[in-house]
Amino acid sequence: MQTYRLSELSEETLGSLVTLHEKVGVSEDWAKMQIPLTGEEGRRIDVFKSSLEELELIAMNEATLWSRVIYPLLVLAEQGHIRAWAGVPLKATYPRFQLEGEADGALAPCILGRMRQPYFVVHEAKRGVNAPDPLYQLLGEMLAAAWLNWKKDVNSEPEIFGCYTVADSWAFVRGVVGEMDAEKPAFAVEKSRTYNGVSDAERIVQILKAIVAKHL
Repeated sequence: MQTYRLSELSEETLGSLVTLHEKVGVSEDWAKMQIPLTGEEGRRIDVFKSSLEELELIAMNEATLWSRVIYPLLVLAEQGHIRAWAGVPLKATYPRFQLEGEADGALAPCILGRMRQPYFVVHEAKRGVNAPDPLYQLLGEMLAAAWLNWKKDVNSEPEIFGCYTVADSWAFVRGVVGEMDAEKPAFAVEKSRTYNGVSDAERIVQILKAIVAKHL
């Protein structure tokens, strides 16, 4: 059985592992994923925005962007025992292949101080002309997270969410994995439009809260 590193996945490689069904265009379902912000959340977003007003985000390196622009919005989505995490190891063993690597971030349950299986993963895209397509690396991370959730309930078809970020932009993806124990599982995915991490911060947190609410 061959092991594939998540950081090395391409469209061609992913297509050889699963039957990928990509929905054309932007699904209207994303517009329905809106949970209103509380007054406190609104105030925290105002502080978040004001802290970035005079910064040249385009000049920041990836680690700085993550800590100042991406991770703070993940924290705002925390509810109950659901927590934001960074540097999340992922490993999955499908019948014909293994996936192994790390997601840059996730939303996942925290039980006794330990992270359980994530159902939302974040991939921070590398910048540069020769950088790999972030979508297919994210899809690999989502497949790995879906397998972890399926192991908890083998009678389910795991619904898994993710997003990739490019600088301060966010693009969400919803996936459903079927035939988990088949030689070539089916993976249906649909993508949101791209959101700006500063001007669209409220909308991003609303989507994150809606995703969390599905698992509370």
